[in-house]
Amino acid sequence: MGIALDAMEYAEKADVIVLVSGDGDFDLLVQKIRAKHGKKVEVYGVPQLTAASLINAASEFIAIDKGLLLN
Repeated sequence: MGIALDAMEYAEKADVIVLVSGDGDFDLLVQKIRAKHGKKVEVYGVPQLTAASLINAASEFIAIDKGLLLN
């Protein structure tokens, strides 16, 4: 809940909102930020563990794979 409240509070001031999650419950938050504030919302997530609804709601989906992980 805190993530959603913070995102809505700061969305107007931000250039881009970045969400690192695969939880489909955030799809409504992403849609609201894009519609109300006209902001780009990037979602980072593991493709196999990220809800399709969240991927579809995002302006851009960035897959977390070996290239983004530390060894």
